[in-house]
Amino acid sequence: MAAVARLFRSSSSTSATYFMRRSLSTAAATEIKPQSCPPPRVDPKGRNVQWVFLGCPGVGKGTYASRLTNLLGVPHIATGDLVRDELSSNGPLSKQLAEIVNQGKLVSDEIIINLLSKRLEKGETEGEVGFILDGFPRTVRQAEILDEVTHIDLVVNLKLPENVLLEKCLGRRICSQCGKNFNVADINVKGENGNPDISMAPLFPPSECMSKLITRSDDTEAIVKERLRIYNEKVLLSPSELNLFGG
Repeated sequence: MAAVARLFRSSSSTSATYFMRRSLSTAAATEIKPQSCPPPRVDPKGRNVQWVFLGCPGVGKGTYASRLTNLLGVPHIATGDLVRDELSSNGPLSKQLAEIVNQGKLVSDEIIINLLSKRLEKGETEGEVGFILDGFPRTVRQAEILDEVTHIDLVVNLKLPENVLLEKCLGRRICSQCGKNFNVADINVKGENGNPDISMAPLFPPSECMSKLITRSDDTEAIVKERLRIYNEKVLLSPSELNLFGG
């Protein structure tokens, strides 16, 4: 934790910054330059894709990121999953995180970077190359730190109306046995003021998972609304702040 604290005080001389830079760029054969669209598909083993997926809770970051990681052969690193893994581990941060998550509050930069650093270290030892970050950065300070330690090829910022987000979050289900995510919400929203209609069919589980579905403890209406409020007030990055990544 001390190394993480030093990371906030210095951008170039701490061991934590050195480690994050090394972990995020290990085994990169060539650096992909920023561009307006993804590069042509090639052998995933030769890729070092470094992408970021942003957006408010429930917008679909994890869905799209997980599908692309399978296509591109890079790991999907979701900060929300890191938090939930820590919660279930009964580790030193689990009690503190439980209080934060159950109130729909924002996890601090220090805790998030601590968890991310551990995940990157694990990936480095396993020879991972590239990544798609899901939900990081969530604050301007996190964006500044990420910009200091590595090059980001592409930033995808997903958006949906708040009423759709609420319905999606309340429809989320997880199989308690296999851990896969599903959604029972059937969304059909008529577009207004020139906006398109929004239709999202349910993503039902296979029969073997149907009886094992559970709801996330933080997917209640009150907590989801609080998370969206905090996101809009404290997390949402402006276009100028997204330009930190050269886009």
